[in-house]
Amino acid sequence: MGKWEIPKEEYVTKSDEICIGDIRNSGLTIYDPLVGKFRTLRIPDKQLERILTAALFGLNVGVPLRTRSKLVKARVCEALGYVTPKVFKKAQPRFPGQNFDTYVQKANNLQIWNEEVSPERRYVLIFVSEADLITHVRVLNGESIALLDKTGTLTQKYQASLIDQTALTSLISSTDTKNLLPLISKTPIDFSPRRPIDEPKAAEIIGIGELYSLLSEIVGLTFEDAGVGQERVRGGALHELVCQKLGYPTFSDNGQLPDILDQLLEVKLQLARTVDLGLVTPDNNAPVTNVPILEGRQISHLDLRYAVFDARTDGSIVMVTRLTLVTGQDFFKAFRRFEGKVLNRKLQIPLPKKLMIPDV
Repeated sequence: MGKWEIPKEEYVTKSDEICIGDIRNSGLTIYDPLVGKFRTLRIPDKQLERILTAALFGLNVGVPLRTRSKLVKARVCEALGYVTPKVFKKAQPRFPGQNFDTYVQKANNLQIWNEEVSPERRYVLIFVSEADLITHVRVLNGESIALLDKTGTLTQKYQASLIDQTALTSLISSTDTKNLLPLISKTPIDFSPRRPIDEPKAAEIIGIGELYSLLSEIVGLTFEDAGVGQERVRGGALHELVCQKLGYPTFSDNGQLPDILDQLLEVKLQLARTVDLGLVTPDNNAPVTNVPILEGRQISHLDLRYAVFDARTDGSIVMVTRLTLVTGQDFFKAFRRFEGKVLNRKLQIPLPKKLMIPDV
C-alpha cells in the first residue's frame, strides 16, 4: 500500500495539526499576507504537499470545470484551516497568503496562462486518475517549474560566468551568512540515517568551510559521459558524487532547488563558461519555499551554498577540473552577472512521469 493510500488520521502528523490549528485561530483569510507575528504560519512545501494529499485523496472531481475549480479550492481552504470565502477573488496567485496556485492535472501537460513563472510562487499540482479521483499532490516552486521545461518555451532568466579561472578550488565565502550561522552544527554529523532531499534541521547543517574540505576531493574525479543533450544525466552523476563525499548512504534527487536540501547546497556542473541561474539570482533575499522556518529564521536564496564544478569531456569521460564554493550572498564576487529578458506568455510544460506517480 502506498503512502498516499494511508488514511488521513495516520498521514497527517501532529505538527501538521498544530499548523492547521494556528491558521484557523489566527482569523486570517487566504488573501491576507503572512507578515509580522504571522510569518511563522507559512507552510513549507513538503508539509503543504502532505496536508493537501491527505485532504484531497479520493475526492471525485468528475464535474464541470468551473464546479471542479471551486470544489478543489474550497477543499484546500478547509484542509489548511482557512474559512472558505463565499466568492473566490481573481487574485494572482489564487491563494496569496500562502503564495500558491492550484492546477488539477489529469494529463502531464502543465498549462500556465497569461503570466510569467514566478520563482517564489508555489505551484500546487493536483493529480487525478482516469476515474476522476484525486490521487496525490505535488508542490513545486517556479524555479523547479523552469527546470522541467524541455521545449525551450521558458528562457533562462539569468546567467553568469566565473571571473577568476586560475585556481583549481576556491572558497569565496569564508563563512556562512549571518542568518545561517546560528543553525550550523557544532559537532560532527552522522549522515547514515539521512537523505539529501530531507528538510534541513537547525544545528544539523555543516559549515561552508567543512563543505569545501569535503567537496574539494571531487576535483580530478571522472564519470561516464551520457552524451550531447544529456545535461540532466551528467548533472545527476556529479550530484551523486557529492552525496557520496558528504556521507549519505543513498543518492536521491527531487529536481528542486537546492539539490541537497538537507544541507542547503545547490550543485552545478559546468562544461561551458556560462552558468545558467534560472529564474532567480543567488543573491536574492526571497525565501526558499521548500525550506521550513528554522528557529524563527527564514532561509533565503542568499543563504544557500553554491558548489559550481567546472569539467571537461572527451565525449566518453567527464573529468571535474575546478570547484568554486560560495554563498548566494557572495555569488557575484566570484561570477560576472548577465541579465536576461522577462517572459510573459502562455506556457505549456510537460511533466515528468515521476511527478505523475503517487509515492510508494
